[in-house]
Formats: sequence, structure tokens, C-alpha cells
Amino acid sequence: MTTVDDVLAEYGTTHAEQAGIKLADKPQPLYRLLVLTTLMSARIGSDIAVDAAKELWRAGWRTPKAMRASEWADPVHALGRAHYVRYDESTARYLVDSAEFLRERYQDDLRNLAEAADGSPQRLKKLLTEFPRIGPTGAQIFCEEIQAVWPWVRPYFGKRALAGAKKAGLPADPEKLAGLVAGDDVARLAAALVQVDVHTKS
Repeated sequence: MTTVDDVLAEYGTTHAEQAGIKLADKPQPLYRLLVLTTLMSARIGSDIAVDAAKELWRAGWRTPKAMRASEWADPVHALGRAHYVRYDESTARYLVDSAEFLRERYQDDLRNLAEAADGSPQRLKKLLTEFPRIGPTGAQIFCEEIQAVWPWVRPYFGKRALAGAKKAGLPADPEKLAGLVAGDDVARLAAALVQVDVHTKS
């Protein structure tokens, strides 16, 4: 049986950490997680999505205001540099549309989204799917990541994370899994277990 320490040691890095996001309950890092979630919602490898996010940060699009002010071709070129191909043009449009939606619905602050969810992870998922491009899978990714700073979402383990837990010989139950780590590490464990599912044959 694999231990939680083994899993975290090998795979315990969240997507936000990989993308250079110091996740906190503040508008900019929350927005950057939303962008990363949008990038990961396309049928594309997570590593490419993370690289694409880094390119966007380097280009200065770290806020919804900056994204709205971008010329459409500029995000397209940034995504292209990260080999985010086939989806670069459509995703550039989705990112701008998402920034517009964020302003109109939540005044550019995803903490207002948290307030609208009213302590319900299921409502949070539903509200997230109202953003352009983000479907159920993207909403699931966001919830797994955001539980690091929004404790009311915990414990959140999506289907792939629970499948990874089963493959690792760990409890395939969210409450039991969360009990194996400190609260802030639940997000790291969820991310790690997804990687276990990806890298372990059934």
C-alpha cells in the first residue's frame, strides 16, 4: 500500500503552483486560477495549459482588466508560444469574454463568486460553468485547487482523484482522504491523486 507521504512526495504539486500562482484569497491570484482553469478546460495536456498560463503572465495579463484591454492577436501569439495549438484562437476569445463576464457578474472579484455560492461546493461548480469555456471538468479542477484557500470547499476530490486513491490503496472517500493530511494539504493531495490515476495502470 502506498502512503500519503509517498504520493505527496512524488506528485504533490498543484496546477496553480506549477503555473507560478501563489494562491490566496485575493482578486489577482483568484483570477489567475480562473484563467488556468479555462486553459485546462480544452482537450489539451495539463503541462501545455500550465506553460500557456505562464506565457500569459509574462505578457502581463494577470488581471481581468488587462485581459480585456489586450488586442485579440496578442493572447493568440502567447498561447502559440506555449504550443497551445488548435485552441489558441478560440481560447483567446474565451479569455476576453470570461474577463467581461467576471466584470459584469462579479465586479472583477471572484470572492463575490464565493459569496454567491453561499458555502455550497455544488453551487460553486454550477456558477463556474457559467463562465465561457468552463464545463464540469474545468469546474472540478477549480474546486480541487481552490480548497487550498477556501476551506468551505473541503474536502473536494473529483472522480480522477478518487480513482487515483483507489489505485494507490488509499481510501476512496473524500472525508477519509482529507483526514490523512493537514487542511491546507487537501488540495495538494487531490492534485497528486489525479497524477497517480494518470500514471498508474489499472
